[in-house]
Amino acid sequence: MKLTGIVCIQEHYGAIFNMEKKLLHVSGNRRWYFLHRNNTKFILSGIATPWHQTSNSNLSGNAEALNEKSMRAVVTGGGGYFGYKLGCALANSGASVVLYDTNKPIWEIPNGVVCIQADVRDYDAIFAACEGADCVFHVASYGMSGREQLHRKEIETVNIDGTKFIIDACKQRNIPRLIYTSTVNVVFGGLSIEDGDEETVPYFPIEKHVDHYSRTKSIAEQMVLAANGTALAGGGIFYTCVLRPPGIYGPEEQRHLPRLAKNIERGLLSFKFGDPSAKMNWVHVENLVQAQILAADALTPEKNYIASGQVYFINDGEKFNLFEWLTPLFERLGCSKPWIRIPTSLVYASAIIMEYLHLMLKPFVELSPLLTRNEVQNISITHTFRIDKARHQLGYNPEKFAFADSVDHYIKTRPEAPNHHAFLKVLLSLMVSLSLIFLSLRFDGLSVLHFFRETHH
Repeated sequence: MKLTGIVCIQEHYGAIFNMEKKLLHVSGNRRWYFLHRNNTKFILSGIATPWHQTSNSNLSGNAEALNEKSMRAVVTGGGGYFGYKLGCALANSGASVVLYDTNKPIWEIPNGVVCIQADVRDYDAIFAACEGADCVFHVASYGMSGREQLHRKEIETVNIDGTKFIIDACKQRNIPRLIYTSTVNVVFGGLSIEDGDEETVPYFPIEKHVDHYSRTKSIAEQMVLAANGTALAGGGIFYTCVLRPPGIYGPEEQRHLPRLAKNIERGLLSFKFGDPSAKMNWVHVENLVQAQILAADALTPEKNYIASGQVYFINDGEKFNLFEWLTPLFERLGCSKPWIRIPTSLVYASAIIMEYLHLMLKPFVELSPLLTRNEVQNISITHTFRIDKARHQLGYNPEKFAFADSVDHYIKTRPEAPNHHAFLKVLLSLMVSLSLIFLSLRFDGLSVLHFFRETHH
């Protein structure tokens, strides 16, 4: 479905879609443009329409959070699920939107939204894309889950260097607002947190994080907060804030749900581990979009810059045990819920082995670990957070969503997977299950918390 969106061309506010005036001419129904600036290649897609002011009466949804003068926003990571959803919501509310990502979204690009395919580690590309903007939503990151968590160089350059480039570009382009999408893992590192809040839960020591993603996101978050209140190149003040979501879910989500479904069907999640009472939060994509738009509005003089230099935990306001939360997925896939319980220390040790195997075999074959150490911690230990601050300062009011609805959408729309090697999958599942039962008997006395403390020491 086409969404109404707004973009601008040179005559109105600058060169987000011009990049030195002669580079882009928007006409007809052409959807792809190839641009060159200082030998940097940009790929733009989307149909641009001239910028104009939209009356408030035409805005809906989160439109009340936009200023009278429509926002002109750049969304990094706009090719991903959440970045794309945020860009569409902004455009539908009357904002001019640039989706900035190395990959084009797999979904249809709405009218008025322009996609720039470039790397967040390319400062010239960022600098050009940010011209004329007045707000940046920095969503782009790398290394959140799976084997990506083991790609240290890419994680550090994207999450740290990329964030530095975004901050510098904002200040040089006189963009007064930056909203950074962080993670709850900047404060969680394997020690239980129940109903934590922004004022009492400190950063987890950077050197003790077991994964590069959490460590680099913590560094980047603190860079963004340190930049708050600094001067823009042309005068004025730079305002920043940080949102800390947990895992994201929703229809068409491409990271967590497909991976979980694949492992369940392979029989690789036929066991439980961790504290049976362990709980965690999730956030529906629409709720996180709501929080982002409210945060941008809270960095304006109309709202007395209330979000300036602030961090906010954002979730659905509910907490679940992961294995219970996944019940609809097991049921829709026709698979039995996990019934074998094994010591978490054994799973954690297995994750260590799989991580080292990945690194050792990487030159020859790309081996994906079933679970990483960080993922074992996230599943097995309670880490829940309150959203009172976001409610009171931003006006955040999460809607109620059912994970089962996202599962139903996934089951209906996923491609048919060929069922080759079905016997081998069943055999592998049986071998894994029997091995884990045997090892659980041998290692029953181990304590997960003891294991984590020893690891940290």
